[in-house]
Parts: sequence; structure tokens; C-alpha cells
Amino acid sequence: MDIGLIGYGGVAKEFIRLLLDKENYLEKLGFKIKVKYIIRSSGGIYVEEGINLKEIISFGDKLNYHSKFREDINIETIIKNKDVDTLVELTNTNLENGEPGLSHIKKALENKINIVTGNKGTIVLKYKELKEIAYKNNVKLLIGCTTGGALPTLNAGTYDIAGAEVLKIEGILNGTSNYILTEMYENNLNYKIALEKAIEEKIAEKNYSYDVEGYDTASKMLIISNALLDTNLTLEDIEIEGITKITRERILEEKLKGNRPKLIGTIIKKNNKIEAKVKLEFIDKNHKLYFIDGKDKGICYYTDTLGEILIAGGASGTRNAAASVLRDIVNMGIIR
Repeated sequence: MDIGLIGYGGVAKEFIRLLLDKENYLEKLGFKIKVKYIIRSSGGIYVEEGINLKEIISFGDKLNYHSKFREDINIETIIKNKDVDTLVELTNTNLENGEPGLSHIKKALENKINIVTGNKGTIVLKYKELKEIAYKNNVKLLIGCTTGGALPTLNAGTYDIAGAEVLKIEGILNGTSNYILTEMYENNLNYKIALEKAIEEKIAEKNYSYDVEGYDTASKMLIISNALLDTNLTLEDIEIEGITKITRERILEEKLKGNRPKLIGTIIKKNNKIEAKVKLEFIDKNHKLYFIDGKDKGICYYTDTLGEILIAGGASGTRNAAASVLRDIVNMGIIR
């Protein structure tokens, strides 16, 4: 499998390390993965016979100092050379217009190159259009990393509940918010201190507002709905409430009743219509997501014939997100 990698942030670097760590394991599965391109916004590296990934790791963030780095290497180079079958697109999420990921993915699909991406913004805004382009060109668009990282939300919804009608989906899909709420509940902290702890332990990113205001959860629920239920939701269709107004006093009051605070994304199918929301809820021990604590995530599919299917866990972090990208690549090779 010949790969081009666009985006060189934390997940991309961990993806490269993972390919090295898993090289022997992947070969036993029949996968020989060759990375020919590593591209960032300022240019990139192209090696026809495959890039020396051990050497790349030694450069860290200073990719520009590599002897093969050139400013004119970009997506157009990949399209012109026609020598990869898969593009891994890991540029930053942009919920305004999906760029630059949107252009990268669209051009690759139009040129019969498979896509594996963790770019939520592009998929939130243009999934249906991109899926149609992929179908027309007989290539794959795999997006498992966009909806919960290590947690196999889309895989379960696609393969494991096939044949059943999904009536409702509930998910705790943001590790930062869940960690903060768990700290407030377990250790009687106020919101500000719990947030500071999340930042200190590098659970919360520098720009954490996307997480705590509910937009990350909303984006993931939107993608799941559009991919599995064939809806056409936008963020404007989802009622979104974050956790920023929660108080220690309110949590203590609910704790005495046996209720836990959770930021839950919900999709409900009613009379062929979809209701979607992200809301801070206090749930009791009978709720399927009651014991999803800390950085863990969870999703529950409520179906007509298979009952309630709960998937929980999935580590949070750049390596775990990179592992979900690799999972999509392996599945692409196994499931034709």
C-alpha cells in the first residue's frame, strides 16, 4: 500500500511512529505500507521508493531541514505523480469552510485515491458530497477517526448492527468534558479548578472551548447521523449546550440523588424525522452511559431488533487517534 500523508501535527507524527512500531505485525497481516509523501503547509518530502520513517522521527518538528524537503511539494504533486493508492489527510479541523482538508480530499477522490481522514471539519460540512465523489470513482472514504478516536463508533454502527433499524443514538464522545465532570463529581472541585487540572494533565487542548462548549460532541454526532442514518444534518440543526455553566453546588445536589453529570449527544428518530441535541444531563444508574467516567467515551445504539448496543472505553490521546487512522487503513485492506 503506497501512502501520501498530508498534515504534520501530533496525530500525524504518532501515525509515523505507529507504522514503525507495528511494522512486523502489519507484515504478518499482509500489509506492506510505504509512505511516499509527508506534506505540511510549507512544503513536503517525496521519496518514490518510500520515506525512511526512522529518519523522519529524528527531525521532530524540523521537517523543513530534511534534505528532501521542498517548498513546491503539495497535493498537486501527488495528483501529478499518480503513485499512491491512499491519502491520509490530517490537517487541522476547520468548521467554517473545511479547508485546506476539503480541497485535498476532493482532489484525491476525483483522481481515484482512497481517503483516510481524522479531519472533522471537512466531514461535518461536506460528507455527502465527498461520499458521492468516492462512490463515483470506486474508491473509499474512511472517517472512523472523526467520531471518537479509538472508540469504534462508526465501525460498530456500520458492521455490527447491520440489518437493524437505529431508533436512537446516545454518546459521550468528548474526553475533555467527561474528565472535567468526573473530577467535579468525584473530588468536589469547581469547574475552573477541574478545567485547570485537565489542562495541566494535557487532557484539554490549548483551545479547549470547542470541547467544553459542546461543539466537538455535536460534530461527532452529526457525522455519525449523516454517515449511518443517511441524514443531512448541519450544526445549525443541533441544539447545543456545553458544560461551562455547571456549578459544584448543582453537582452535589444531584449526587445526593444518585445522579451523575454527563455531556450527552443524542440523535432520535421520530416519525421519519430527526431530533438532535447535545446537553448536560444528570443520569441515574439505570442509564447505559452512567459508568462512562474520566477520559473514557461511550456510545449506545438503540435498535428495533438487536436491542441496546453499548460500546465504551477507547483511550484518548494523539497516539490513540493515530491508531484509529491505522485501523481504518487495515479495515480498508481487509473489507473490499
